[in-house]
Amino acid sequence: MRIGIARILFLAAAGLWLVGCSADKFSNPFDSKSSGADAYAAAPTNDSSATDPGSAPLGAQATAEPAKPEAPVAADAGLLGGDPNDDLSLGKKQYHANNFGLAEKYFRRAAELHPRDAEAWLGLAASYDRLRRFDLADRAYAAAIRLVGPTAEILNDQGFSYMLRGDYARAHKKLEEARAKDPSNPYVQANMQLLEESYRNGRAIQ
Repeated sequence: MRIGIARILFLAAAGLWLVGCSADKFSNPFDSKSSGADAYAAAPTNDSSATDPGSAPLGAQATAEPAKPEAPVAADAGLLGGDPNDDLSLGKKQYHANNFGLAEKYFRRAAELHPRDAEAWLGLAASYDRLRRFDLADRAYAAAIRLVGPTAEILNDQGFSYMLRGDYARAHKKLEEARAKDPSNPYVQANMQLLEESYRNGRAIQ
C-alpha cells in the first residue's frame, strides 16, 4: 500500500514538471509587445475657423473622422509610436492639446533620434506651421518627402500650411495634387472646401 501511494505521488509530480516545461518552451515572449505605431486620434481644435490634424494628416483634419484612420507614414514601421511615452506619442498628445511649442520639442527630438521616421518629420512640420515658423516647416516637409515621396497626406498638410500663410494659389495646387493621388480622402476634401470658403469670404485661416 505504501509503495502504491508513493508511486502515485511520484507520477503526479512528474506530470506537473512536464507541464511546466512544455509551457515554458512554447510561450511567446513577444505576445505582449506592441507592434507598429498607433494612428493619430482625431482631436478637436479651439479655433472654429480651421480644421486641425487627425488620424493621418497632422497639418489638416476633416471635421468628421473617417471610419478607419489611415496608417501613419513612416519609413521604418513600428520604429516609434508604440510606446505612449516615446517622443512621437508625446508629440501627438501635445499637438492635439494645442500645445504646439511642446509638440515641436518632442517631434524634433523624435526626428533627431530617428531621422528615417517620416511621421516624426511630418509632426515637426505641422508644429512649425502652428508656430508660424514656415521656413522650418518647409525643411521638415522636404525631409519627409525625401523618405516616402510626396504622398497625399504630405501634400494635404502642405496645402494647409500654405492656407495658414494666406498663399491660396499654392495651397490650391498642393491640395489638387493630393486629391489626384487620393480622390476619396476626407481630409483633402475638407481642406478644399475650407480653402474655397476662406477665399470667397476673404477670411484668413488661423
